[in-house]
Amino acid sequence: MNLRRKLLLVALCTLALPVAGWLYVRQMETLLREGQAQALTASARAMARSLVVTDAPLPPAGPVWYVQDAANPITVDGYGDDWAPLTPWSQPLDKRGKLLLAEDADWLYLYAEVRGAQRTRADADDPNALRADHLVLSLGKGEQSRRFLLASSAPGVVTARPLDPPVDGLPARITAQWQEDGSGYRVELRVPRSSGLDALGLAVFDPATGGDPEAVQSRPLITYSKTLSKELGLLALDGVQARVLAPQGWLLAQTGRLATPGTGPGDQPGWFASLVYRSLLANRVDEAELWTDDVPRLDVGEVREASAGKPATLWRQGEARGSVVLAAAVPIERDGQVRGVLLLEQASRAVPLLANRALLGLLLTSFGVLLVAGAILLIFATRLSIRLGRLRDAAERAQLNDGRLDGPFPMTSSEDEIGDLARSFERLFEVVGGYTDYLRTLASKLSHELNTPLAIVKSSLDNLEHALEAEHAMPPDAAPYLQRARDGVARLGMLVRAMSEASRMERAIAAAEPEDVDLVAVVRGCSEAYRPLAGTRRMETVLPHAPMTMHCAPELIAQALDKLFDNALSFTPEGGWLRLTLRATHEGAEIELANQGPPLPAAMQGRLFDSLVSLRDKATPGDAPHLGLGLYVVRLVAERHGGVAMARNLEDGSGVAFTLQLHGMPRQRL
Repeated sequence: MNLRRKLLLVALCTLALPVAGWLYVRQMETLLREGQAQALTASARAMARSLVVTDAPLPPAGPVWYVQDAANPITVDGYGDDWAPLTPWSQPLDKRGKLLLAEDADWLYLYAEVRGAQRTRADADDPNALRADHLVLSLGKGEQSRRFLLASSAPGVVTARPLDPPVDGLPARITAQWQEDGSGYRVELRVPRSSGLDALGLAVFDPATGGDPEAVQSRPLITYSKTLSKELGLLALDGVQARVLAPQGWLLAQTGRLATPGTGPGDQPGWFASLVYRSLLANRVDEAELWTDDVPRLDVGEVREASAGKPATLWRQGEARGSVVLAAAVPIERDGQVRGVLLLEQASRAVPLLANRALLGLLLTSFGVLLVAGAILLIFATRLSIRLGRLRDAAERAQLNDGRLDGPFPMTSSEDEIGDLARSFERLFEVVGGYTDYLRTLASKLSHELNTPLAIVKSSLDNLEHALEAEHAMPPDAAPYLQRARDGVARLGMLVRAMSEASRMERAIAAAEPEDVDLVAVVRGCSEAYRPLAGTRRMETVLPHAPMTMHCAPELIAQALDKLFDNALSFTPEGGWLRLTLRATHEGAEIELANQGPPLPAAMQGRLFDSLVSLRDKATPGDAPHLGLGLYVVRLVAERHGGVAMARNLEDGSGVAFTLQLHGMPRQRL
């Protein structure tokens, strides 16, 4: 991973700032909610105590029957078509039936549906009616009540048989409609409201399960109370909707309405702000459907918690865009019993607006800081990468130029750490360049300094031999030692001449004049000259068909090819092969001479083109040592032409290949 990507990752770490801000805004939003919930709960508790103190008409504790308002006229016919709007809020009747109660200005209506596949039929006047399927209806007023038996052997009109003596104010006779099908039977009847009923009981008897055929449990009747609504309206706060519910969730009273939040430019959040609040900030906001429907019963968890004596709060979506509604439910307790639930609802845009503004401001600031920091880091990384790239290029130029710097080292005048590094590199390369120059001139210096001592040693050996021969005093055993001394002097002389020759070759190669020549013709001419020298060895030449013009020194290239051919010929066995190839490259040309023979030692591949290095001492034994200047000349020629000389073993292991890469010599300006 490069430096710019690393610094980009560092810049991305600043994303922790908006994340931390987002968490802070969420915490702030939670605190705002909790404060508002506590305030509304306290108000609800105060209103609940006021309702108890003022002796408001609250429902009794325990099971009750709820009487709904008849939305449509009801025809007593035993069918449930007229009850369709009220059916979703039916009340369970024993284990296999349901009950619906409704009222209008004159009548109290009852509709009971009992499910059962098997039935025992008998009319209410039949002596066996109590042992057949039947209903026991109880009507209560104050402390008095009267029971009636409802049974029928066939669908139609049914007259209920009283089971108790007459009671003043209660109906003496009840007529009902009895309908049945394969799934069960249905009973529908009505009672005048003038009877002043305040309790009702209805029991289902099934002969298959047994039990007391006349038993019935009466429950109080409750309905929506305008009186309680009026008292509630006196206590309710402005902009707050208040509802009193029975412990079972039935609506008893309602007053007020949710205040419509402001519609000014600063009070009306956009759709994006609302989406941000609901998806990023709001911990939990329930749907508004269950709360906004005009239904006689509100069956939600908060009402159930309050019915158990524990206050509860809930945040839900508001009807207006971007608003939320806080609902607080508290129990209404009298004499240690929960007699109802007070539910307050308050709409607000303050919490979403404050949270949205805080979050959006924080996000804009954070992302602005992030962009500025990222841009600064990117510029810094780019500048740092460019400066390091210049140092790298300078080091590569020095390496390509055999350890010598190509011009002044860059950025040595900078005062920062990069400048210190550049100055350290400059001092290092000055030392390396000086040492390289010393090594380059060492051969010529040694050859000059060793000529005189070698001449003295050689002349002294000649004089010693002449003196001993003149006096006939040379011992027989001394001759071999004298000859060995002469051989050593001769070898030293050859080394001195080789070092001198290397210095002359360097100067000659550096002074060569370039010209535009066709490399194909140069290589073809060298190949034709080498073919007779190959002897029994096969010589193959691969040349391009088109001419290849290059600004170069053809005599130097021919000299380098001579050295390569001489080296390859000495290692190629009799009957082996040699292959000379010329090919064009995108930077110039490449000449390759491959030959069959032993592979190059791995330890010598990096030193083959150095001066006075040779492998022929072991390959071609002889008295005269090889001086190792041929491949050194090849390297000098390649460097003079801006290229490089390389050696490698062939992939199949059959031999080696020496490559001369040429880029051409620079043209001189007049």
